[in-house]
Amino acid sequence: MLSLPSADQGLLYQYQGSWIPPFFIQGVISCQNYFHAHDTDILLVTSPKVGTTWLKAILFSLLNRGRYPNAQQHPLLTNSPHELVPFLEMQLYNKKQVPDLTPFTSPRLFSSHLMFSLLPISVKDSKCKIVYLCRNPKDTFVSIWHFRNKIRANLGKDASTIEQDFDNFSKGISSFGSYWDHVVSYWKESLENPEKIFFLKYEEMKEQPTIFLKRLAEFLECPFSPEEEVKGAINDISRLCSFENLSNLDVNKSGKVMMADKSTYFRLGKVGDWMNYLTVEMSETLDRITKEKFHSIGLTI
Repeated sequence: MLSLPSADQGLLYQYQGSWIPPFFIQGVISCQNYFHAHDTDILLVTSPKVGTTWLKAILFSLLNRGRYPNAQQHPLLTNSPHELVPFLEMQLYNKKQVPDLTPFTSPRLFSSHLMFSLLPISVKDSKCKIVYLCRNPKDTFVSIWHFRNKIRANLGKDASTIEQDFDNFSKGISSFGSYWDHVVSYWKESLENPEKIFFLKYEEMKEQPTIFLKRLAEFLECPFSPEEEVKGAINDISRLCSFENLSNLDVNKSGKVMMADKSTYFRLGKVGDWMNYLTVEMSETLDRITKEKFHSIGLTI
């Protein structure tokens, strides 16, 4: 690892064209070498801080609604979404080179922050499905800045100013790779293979959760029946997995997961918070980069 280019005071190392935190590099390598995807697997992929925790809860509830119809006994009440839908490279393969995945029943539900080019070959070659979530780069950056300062504090490092982190972010120096390159890699793949990759935008799902829950269920081949819709199953999942509900559960208020306090994964969950932090110049810089990266491929965020 010492031979790899580093940045951000040694908190990021460049591996296969992506910036990876040093404590996850071995997990990335093990995942690439040893994970064998099943055709029925479902993989949630995101770049960091775009609503991953929220969508983990939604996907778990969506796929397991038949097993846990009673909200009073739902696993989300006693488990973090990151425990129910673990990251391949940051949890499962970071703990063991070849973890035991037999407890995961079909359809297995995992998550990843890896860019498309870094995914295990079996994910690309199999018929497994990928759900990709992206978010406005301005809100994404602000969320990253807050989260990384919490991690820095845990590591005994000084907090970083928003100007320092903005410089890195705008240059594409971010955990698990450039925000824009990450999004572009999955957007292009979703256009070429829409049966395999479902591309979601955080803001749209926040605005119309019912519509996108139905679309997700159809994509994952577990559509809501007319009876379920009449009984309010979609609204039940939406309420259970709302930011307000998840952030107020005792299980998400104490303890740690992946080096961070569980509460750290629930900061605000709102659209447009960037306005409270970014200068006009910062906003215009991100607008310019986003237009340069996304306009030619027909993507708007």
